[in-house]
Amino acid sequence: MQSRIAPIRLLLLDVDGVLSDGRIVYDAHGTEIKTFDVKDGHGIKMLQKAGIEVGIISGRSSKVVNVRAKELGIEILYQGIADKDIPYAEIIQQRELRDEEIAYIGDDVVDLPILRRVGFAVATADAVDDIRPYVHYVTNRCGGRGAVREVCDLILKARGDWQAVMGGYFFSGNVGSAEN
Repeated sequence: MQSRIAPIRLLLLDVDGVLSDGRIVYDAHGTEIKTFDVKDGHGIKMLQKAGIEVGIISGRSSKVVNVRAKELGIEILYQGIADKDIPYAEIIQQRELRDEEIAYIGDDVVDLPILRRVGFAVATADAVDDIRPYVHYVTNRCGGRGAVREVCDLILKARGDWQAVMGGYFFSGNVGSAEN
């Protein structure tokens, strides 16, 4: 797995079932409500701090996702996408990336075209069984419940970026070391 993660420069995410728990909730006025895990968001910020870009490709469109993406500084955002291969190809071309430099987290069969291409393919713990044979890693956590953070931490540790990112959370060089 280390060799698959080392070249990662971009993490792409599905939304429903990955960044959120997959439930679609409407209030009495028909406004869509989604919940996001703050730990997932912090994991995304940590990846960005390490120089790894994060993007979203979602089959559905939601104003809430626009807000969350902006809040997290995610510039790559595609919504309402029936064929996820189209924006994926655009991203590769625009960012001058290769498949092996991209990780993707999905949870359903609509994610298969990308999962089958990327260097590091991930399914959430509660993903449909049909995608599991095509991924390199299945999270322990469910979508919208820390799965994204789990993958962010995994990438940072496997690439050797963990200590540098974590160092920013301590006030002195010795705090938090294994010897203390």
